[in-house]
Amino acid sequence: MEVCNCIEPQWPADELLMKYQYISDFFIAIAYFSIPLELIYFVKKSAVFPYRWVLVQFGAFIVLCGATHLINLWTFTTHSRTVALVMTTAKVLTAVVSCATALMLVHIIPDLLSVKTRELFLKNKAAELDREMGLIRTQEETGRHVRMLTHEIRSTLDRHTILKTTLVELGRTLALEECALWMPTRTGLELQLSYTLRQQHPVEYTVPIQLPVISQVFGTSRAVKISPNSPVARLRPVSGKYMLGEVVAVRVPLLHLSNFQINDWPELSTKRYALMVLMLPSDSARQWHVHELELVEVVADQVAVALSHAAILEESMRARDLLMEQNVALDLARREAETAIRARNDFLAVMNHEMRTPMHAIIALSSLLQETELTPEQRLMVETILKSSNLLATLMNDVLDLSRLEDGSLQLDLGTFNLHSLFREVLNLIKPIAVVKKLPITLNLAPDLPEFVVGDEKRLMQIILNIVGNAVKFSKQGSISVTALVYKSDTRAPDFFVEPTGSHFYLRVKVKDLGAGINPQDIPKLFTKFAQTQSLATRSSGGSGLGLAISKRFVNLMEGNIWIESDGLGKGCTAIFDVKLGISNESKQSGVPKDPANNRHANFDGLKVLVMDENGVSRMVTKGLLVHIGCEVSTASTSEECLRAVSHEHKVVFMDVCMPGVENYQIALRIHEKFTKQRHQRPLLVALTGNTDKSTKDKCMSFGLDGVLLKPVSLDNMRNVLSDLLEHRVLYEAM
Repeated sequence: MEVCNCIEPQWPADELLMKYQYISDFFIAIAYFSIPLELIYFVKKSAVFPYRWVLVQFGAFIVLCGATHLINLWTFTTHSRTVALVMTTAKVLTAVVSCATALMLVHIIPDLLSVKTRELFLKNKAAELDREMGLIRTQEETGRHVRMLTHEIRSTLDRHTILKTTLVELGRTLALEECALWMPTRTGLELQLSYTLRQQHPVEYTVPIQLPVISQVFGTSRAVKISPNSPVARLRPVSGKYMLGEVVAVRVPLLHLSNFQINDWPELSTKRYALMVLMLPSDSARQWHVHELELVEVVADQVAVALSHAAILEESMRARDLLMEQNVALDLARREAETAIRARNDFLAVMNHEMRTPMHAIIALSSLLQETELTPEQRLMVETILKSSNLLATLMNDVLDLSRLEDGSLQLDLGTFNLHSLFREVLNLIKPIAVVKKLPITLNLAPDLPEFVVGDEKRLMQIILNIVGNAVKFSKQGSISVTALVYKSDTRAPDFFVEPTGSHFYLRVKVKDLGAGINPQDIPKLFTKFAQTQSLATRSSGGSGLGLAISKRFVNLMEGNIWIESDGLGKGCTAIFDVKLGISNESKQSGVPKDPANNRHANFDGLKVLVMDENGVSRMVTKGLLVHIGCEVSTASTSEECLRAVSHEHKVVFMDVCMPGVENYQIALRIHEKFTKQRHQRPLLVALTGNTDKSTKDKCMSFGLDGVLLKPVSLDNMRNVLSDLLEHRVLYEAM
């Protein structure tokens, strides 16, 4: 039996390969023809593509490749020469286009690579811009938080509220687990836990300020990450299973606390810091970011500024409260002082009037008694009574003057007067006493001394009388000289300088005696009120110790200076004073100086006088004086009685006016009304008063009185008053 060992294939092997090539060329041709269509669509849609012509060329290359494979289908069988030519042409064109495309790509690829490089650069720039935008957004977010925190912190100026608000806002903004503030103790050697975020009343324990971690934080203005296990970071007890969060600390400057002196804060002379500690949540992978640390640093600075403002406010409020307390105390003291001054003035006014009324009776009756026939012993007694009364009246005047000088109510009564006559009048008053003691007195007036000056004649006379009177009083032998000249600057009074002008000059008066003298160490005491030296002469001569004290105040009121020079006991002394006087334009005054003795024999017989005085004794004494000099006197005890009794026959009406109140002044107005139609027949109205202040004189003038007569009044004084009143129709010099 015969077995067949081979199987013949369906197609021969060569034919099968050819068949596969045929099929492959067909599909390659289809693919080549489809790719240009896609490139044409891409070029059409990509209007901004910079290499469109390259794509067109690449498309032609593919089309030719496809045509070559398509034509190649006819080469698998017997084909004509035409097919061979077409095939050859297609392959030649394909070769040309392929070479051109390859050469073109050599130039295009670097451009494409540079485009890729620019693309990468732009991508990097875009990424960098994204990072910068992220940083800007972070900074904006941080700035927003800082503004918000700053607003919350500065919304109050209470430092406790500031610190608590800072912790709360930081904890809310940064989502902190805990935040705390350590404040320096009063000694400045420790830090004390004062404020925490989560605990209303933290345990106030302290840590030494010399700890390395604290020194590290205080050594920089930046926020510093510290160990969660450091003493200042142990703010809350935590379980062992938790991982502690990151902790940062930052210093808070306490700006110049020593200047503010806050009660419960340390008094620091150098710059010190508080410590702020911030803790992220435990068991968290969160870490501190740079912008968060910057936020913490900015907030620490803002807290420092807010605390300084709060400290300034507390200090200013404390100063304001202290000032208000002082003002209240000063106002109370002022009211008490004003009340005391008013009470003193009222007391002096009342006592002055009440004391002058009996003094008026004593002096008036003594002067009347002096003109009767008396034995030598009786006359000596009467003269002693009269001298003592005058001394008491002088003391009363001194006390009142001193009181008004001290409270500033005394003012100078400026007027033009004859300065030469004033000195001669003072000597005339002093000479009788000096003659009794056998003390010669000489007066030396400089040739250039002005005759008529402007000043307070009464006060200047009082100063000269006090000083010359002291010289006579304390001298038992020797002589007394009074020198007056125009003062020019010298070295006698180094603390006193003059500036003479064309309208005023400085008068210098020197009173030199050869009496008891004064210890140099006692001289400063002489101008103290109620003070006396300890010499025998002083103790034996009496005196109140007010004369020089008042004279010094009068001299100061006249913008002058006064002092005393002495070489010691038994060597005499010299009193010197300077006062400022105005220069009068008058060269002469009409008439001659008044001599009180000229009025002793004045005739007042038949002169009708009405006396109104509520005090019976004073009324009787005044009537006695007037009757003694020849007047016809009628009396009235009340204002109404006086108004009914006064008539045109009366030439003078003496009326007592009492302080306080104006009731007795009203009678003057009513008398004026009564004589409205017969003004030339109205009697002269003279006030009898014990008040020596200027307001009494002003009030008398305002109510239409023609003169003021100060109690007490002696017989000679009454004669002079009536003479001057009848001659000049006005009398205010007696004040």
